[in-house]
Amino acid sequence: MAHIIVVGNEKGGAGKSTVSMHLATALARMGHKVSALDLDLRQRTFGRYVENRASFLAQADLDLPSPDVHDLPEIEAARLKPGENIYDHRLSAAVATLESDNDFILIDCPGSHTRLSQVAHSLADTLITPLNDSFIDFDLLARIDGNGEKILGPSVYSEMVWNARQLRAQAGLKPIDWIVVRNRMGAQRMVNKEKMERAILMLSKRIGFRIAPGFSERVIFRELFPRGLTLLDLKDIGVKQLNISNVAARQELRDLVKALHLPGVEADF
Repeated sequence: MAHIIVVGNEKGGAGKSTVSMHLATALARMGHKVSALDLDLRQRTFGRYVENRASFLAQADLDLPSPDVHDLPEIEAARLKPGENIYDHRLSAAVATLESDNDFILIDCPGSHTRLSQVAHSLADTLITPLNDSFIDFDLLARIDGNGEKILGPSVYSEMVWNARQLRAQAGLKPIDWIVVRNRMGAQRMVNKEKMERAILMLSKRIGFRIAPGFSERVIFRELFPRGLTLLDLKDIGVKQLNISNVAARQELRDLVKALHLPGVEADF
């Protein structure tokens, strides 16, 4: 059965689609069969990323490993029992169709609280939560005092993950491996950054997630999206010499994949 990876965060701009696309493409390039679902039914950033890739590869006459993105199937309302939610059925039907024929199913959630996102979190074997390295985004995980030193209580998102964990436990499924990915970290040591490190470490022990390094802020990510490319594709499209920033970004991706501890995966790319 496929291992289900959910990329979730209820705030926009944290790099969910960038993480989703690079991870899904890295797994595909390592020989794994990967299917993907974009649950942001309005904006569809991840879905468009994959579509951009297919269009560019067709125009360039290239055949590069890629994830397969799928739409949620339509469900007739007449088939629902009283009180049943149509989105539950659409997502479960999609996963049921894909899980026997893939090594991984990657689900990219919207940057808001939706029923689809809530259900997806309960399906996660691995949950990845990208987080911009600031206390503005830290509020996604927990409320903290004005000095950034004391955790006052969990956030609505953390409580949703807790509920998802409870549902999985009741169903006899293995626990969610929750990884918070710190994105856009500054290179310099600053007081606010050090406070953030202490706070997120303290919270990780309190509510049970692992911490992994993410991507630094780089122009290259914005340039890759229109063509649907990732850092791993640059040499395949004729870039003979990677600059220092691109080499560093590839290493960040390698470090992230290693930190996830996905079954049967070694960051060999």
